[in-house]
Amino acid sequence: MNLLLAEVAQATQRLADAGVPSPRHDAEELAAFVHDVKRGELHSVKDADFDARYWETIARREAREPLQHITGRAFFRYLELQVGPGVFTPRPETESVVGWAIDAVRAMDVVEPLIVDLCTGSGAIALAMAQEVPRSRVHAVELSEEALVWTRKNVEGTRVALSQGDALTALPELNGQVDLVVSNPPYIPLTEWEYVAPEARDYDPELALFSGEDGLDLIRGIERTAHRLLRPGGVVVVEHADTQGGQVPWVFTEQRGWADAADHPDLNNRPRFATARKAMP
Repeated sequence: MNLLLAEVAQATQRLADAGVPSPRHDAEELAAFVHDVKRGELHSVKDADFDARYWETIARREAREPLQHITGRAFFRYLELQVGPGVFTPRPETESVVGWAIDAVRAMDVVEPLIVDLCTGSGAIALAMAQEVPRSRVHAVELSEEALVWTRKNVEGTRVALSQGDALTALPELNGQVDLVVSNPPYIPLTEWEYVAPEARDYDPELALFSGEDGLDLIRGIERTAHRLLRPGGVVVVEHADTQGGQVPWVFTEQRGWADAADHPDLNNRPRFATARKAMP
């Protein structure tokens, strides 16, 4: 074992003792970041090239600063995104949400599908949709100026059209034309603040986390926006907490003009997102 791998083993134990959920992964990712190699190449770093700044990054992660804030990057599906203070860090669970949305758009008989991503944050969902549905027209909406600093960096040079605005009033010029509305909105109840992981509670913006007493305030608003934007037969996809699986589909009722409201599991088989189709007139 070379020096770096020995240090990674020690770092893994330190991160585990600090309660970091994925200590081995994070210790290796930080070692790869500091030494500018891939995780699978750590064994190739010569002992003389060991960089002591590695322990500075470990101390930051030990204090529960998000891994992505330390490295300045987040991986999402086939994307590498720039992230940092002020923007929500994309999570692996959202990849299954996007996968379902991509399949839904591909199944539509539409040459150039029109897609809207509300509460886009880093732009992860919008960029993944644009990348994996090549002829799509994708609009992304974000309210926070702090988040937009990062969104603009990520969408620069892409086909994604970025707008600053409120998800409740966004893009009136597209009313009745959109094929798919997708969103990972804030959905944590205010009463759950103390139970949120430190990486989210202390570093993700509150605007991206909390939404009323039951966590569903913005989802209710997105239901109205989605119904306004979608064409008849268009589809909405909304992420939610695994504890809200029985509640969110009921936001998209037949009385409000929806059909086929359903919940779907993530890769861990936990309820993760709801979908519905705008009813035909």
